[in-house]
This record gives sequence, C-alpha cells and structure tokens, in this order.
Amino acid sequence: MTIQVNTDNHIEGKEELITYISNLYSEKLSRFDAHVTRIEIHLSDENAGKAGSDDKKCNVEARLEGHDPIFASAQSDEMNKAVHEGLHKIKRAIEHSLDRAKA
Repeated sequence: MTIQVNTDNHIEGKEELITYISNLYSEKLSRFDAHVTRIEIHLSDENAGKAGSDDKKCNVEARLEGHDPIFASAQSDEMNKAVHEGLHKIKRAIEHSLDRAKA
C-alpha cells in the first residue's frame, strides 16, 4: 500500500503533513490494507496564503483492488482539519464500497 502526498506551492511544512497523514492513516484506515493499493492525497491552499475561511483543501483518492477509484474532498481553515475530514470521508466511502461488494 502506497500513500502519495501532493501539495501546491503554497503549502508549508510538507514533511510534517506527510507524517501526520501517515499516522492518521495507520490509526483510522489500516484495517483496509488488504483492499487498498494506493492512497493519493492532494493538498492545496485555495487563497494562496491570503486570509480567508475554509481555504485549505484536501482531495483524497483511494484505489481498491478490483474496484473503481474512490474520491473524497474536504475544506477547512486549517490543513490538519481538512486532512482529518478528508480521511474520515474516504474511510466511510471505502466501508460503503466494500459492504456493497459483499452484498
């Protein structure tokens, strides 16, 4: 399983974010390791460093074996919050996809 993190040029602290994402993945999503082949995360600052609410964006794509890719998106005023919400949404989407495949 691979976790790939992509950021725009306005994101600071990329290494810390990668560590945060890896730890959060291990905590929340590691039970899906047998199904997930890749998680790709795109982080961006929509206002490019200017003040504004909900301008940090996290897009998440999960690739599961034998399934179409799954997407989730979240926005917040802080990048950590956007990442947390994006991973929470992708977790629910993975659960839904796997439950649907069992039926």
